[in-house]
Parts: sequence; structure tokens; C-alpha cells
Amino acid sequence: MALHPDCRNGVAVTRARAFSVMLALAALVATAQLVDSASATRSSEKSLRSLNQEVVAAVNRFRVAHGLVALHESSALDSSARQHSLEIGRLGYFAHSSHDGTAFWRRIQRFYTARGHGYWSVGENLVWASPTLSVAGAMTQWISSPPHLKNLLTARWRDVGVSAVRVANAPGYFHGMTVIIITNDFGVRR
Repeated sequence: MALHPDCRNGVAVTRARAFSVMLALAALVATAQLVDSASATRSSEKSLRSLNQEVVAAVNRFRVAHGLVALHESSALDSSARQHSLEIGRLGYFAHSSHDGTAFWRRIQRFYTARGHGYWSVGENLVWASPTLSVAGAMTQWISSPPHLKNLLTARWRDVGVSAVRVANAPGYFHGMTVIIITNDFGVRR
């Protein structure tokens, strides 16, 4: 057994034990920082329900103007979108994948299940701005982006879910700014 050179107060620690203690302490510090970050923004986040409704209406007007069916608002997709908007704001990143690397469709599938359906498909649009974001601004950004425009104009979609949140002092990617984040989830299952 090799002894760690830092043996104080008569306590001998093996190198392996010292390394595992250091890893545990590092994990504890990282977790504490994440909890501090999450609680700091959790108290300053606000769901923007009227903006959610306006986004659904704007998406449907755009689709109908392009000869597509209007989408039905899905509470399951609303929940998926809300979870993602809040996670983005709390943890300070901006991506379709979840913070832990889970693909966006797997995250959505937890809320908008494929179980019992022969066909299932989902898509997602994201947008953020600081300090404010209007529906017109969100739509303009999505329409100007070919992959986001494709989602808006995908004929197979039948359901939509939206979550707009305002987060003050958003960490990480947002550098402590107040941001509006909108997640727009699309789906079909039959």
C-alpha cells in the first residue's frame, strides 16, 4: 500500500482514496455551483403565457397562408417546450439537445409519447433575445433560417407546443443578461 504524501494528524490516506476524495469534493463543488446557479435564476424566471398564445396564433397564420393546416395546441408539447426553455435559462446554454446531451426528440418523447402510435415525428424551433422578444421578432428569425422555416412549413405536423420564458440574470451562454427564450415543439402521431 502506497501512502499519500499528505498524511497529517496521524491519518494515513492511500493515493487511491485521496484521489476518490478529491473527485467527490470536485463533484460536490460542481453540484453546489449548479444548484446556486439554478436557484438564482429560478427565482427570476417568468412564464410568458400571452406570448405563448401569440406564437401559436402566428405559427398557425403563417401555415394557413402557405396552404397548410393549422396546428392544435398540445399540452404534452407545451410541457416539453416549457421544460426545455426553463433548463436553457437555468443552466445557461442554448441548444436543441438537453444539457446532459440527450437528443431533442428523446426529450420531447418523454412528454409526447410515441407509445400506441404507428407513426410519430417531432421537430423544434428555438429563439432567444435580450432584453425583449416579440412574436414578430421570433417569426422573422425563424423564417430567415432555412431549417427553422422548414419546421414551420412541414405539412405533416398536426400539434404544436410553445413555451416562452423570461429569465433575469441568465448564467453561462447568456452572461447574466435578462433573456426571453422561446421553445416551439412540433409533432404528429397517429
